[in-house]
Amino acid sequence: MRHALALSLAALFLGGCASHENVDPNGVWINQKAIDAAAKGASLRQALLANGPTLEWSIDTAAGQARFSNGFEEGEGKLLPQADGQLKVDFYGNGEDTLKVDGDTLQQAASDNSPVQTFSKSATPVRADTPAGATFEQALYTAYMGGDWKVVEGPGKGGVAHFLPDGRIDGLAGLDRYALCLAGDCAAMSGEFDSMWLEQQQRGNAFIFRRNGNQLEILQALNQAQDDEMPNLVPGTRRWLLSK
Repeated sequence: MRHALALSLAALFLGGCASHENVDPNGVWINQKAIDAAAKGASLRQALLANGPTLEWSIDTAAGQARFSNGFEEGEGKLLPQADGQLKVDFYGNGEDTLKVDGDTLQQAASDNSPVQTFSKSATPVRADTPAGATFEQALYTAYMGGDWKVVEGPGKGGVAHFLPDGRIDGLAGLDRYALCLAGDCAAMSGEFDSMWLEQQQRGNAFIFRRNGNQLEILQALNQAQDDEMPNLVPGTRRWLLSK
């Protein structure tokens, strides 16, 4: 039965995309619109809010499964082929989404929780054991944080820092890893501000950052909440000023 389902899914996709024979629905699809918006050098939070909430889909027609990531949560559902060529993703009784390959994009239909979204297939090969969301994250890090960043102010002044796609930092004094806040608890704690995690040898802290074109300010994060409240992080003293 599982083999028959896989064949029917493959046939459905091939039939529905006859005019785009080079498009294979299987693989990882990322929210390129969100990445392109962020790469303009403005607020990461606004780019994600305007183009999210889903950031990545992974489709496996042979297994009859689809996975998604929104930068905080991951979900996996069962693919259900529809007569009109669409696919419903059933999250085992906890809701569903509708997907469709349209030319070289994957389209996610509007729902009660999100607007219509489109996704582009990852240009780089993705290993089967890659965690959900990791492909989007690496593409975002490359577009938003890639390049040479001169340290204008702060520890290591005069040097050049690099934020690598895998989360490593090279050339920023006292740090070896970073992570941008995409969604979830860290976003709730920093509210309207963009935040990132910076660490050395697995010990670190949250920082607020501001991106303005080719300039990046990294500021101390001050917690305005009471001890028994969820942290409420706001910008404090500037720690680094970087110029690309």
